[in-house]
Amino acid sequence: MPTPFPVCDTMEISPRFRKTVEERIARLERDAATDELNLVHLHHPDHLRRHRKLIAMQRAEALRMRLFLDRAHTRLPRPLVEL
Repeated sequence: MPTPFPVCDTMEISPRFRKTVEERIARLERDAATDELNLVHLHHPDHLRRHRKLIAMQRAEALRMRLFLDRAHTRLPRPLVEL
């Protein structure tokens, strides 16, 4: 469904928000790597399937967030002294 408003290709985000998203990406990738190592301990085929799906979703979410950050511009911090 088309939106009545033009869609911007870029977005401006705060440095704090960028840092939070970068930390979330790192956590998702770290968790996916840990979950991959734990696959050897699983034996039930359905449990293996669900665990692989979890890993794929973690990696997909990290990629989606990386693409968002690639399109976003970080706003400059406010000056400490008013000009």
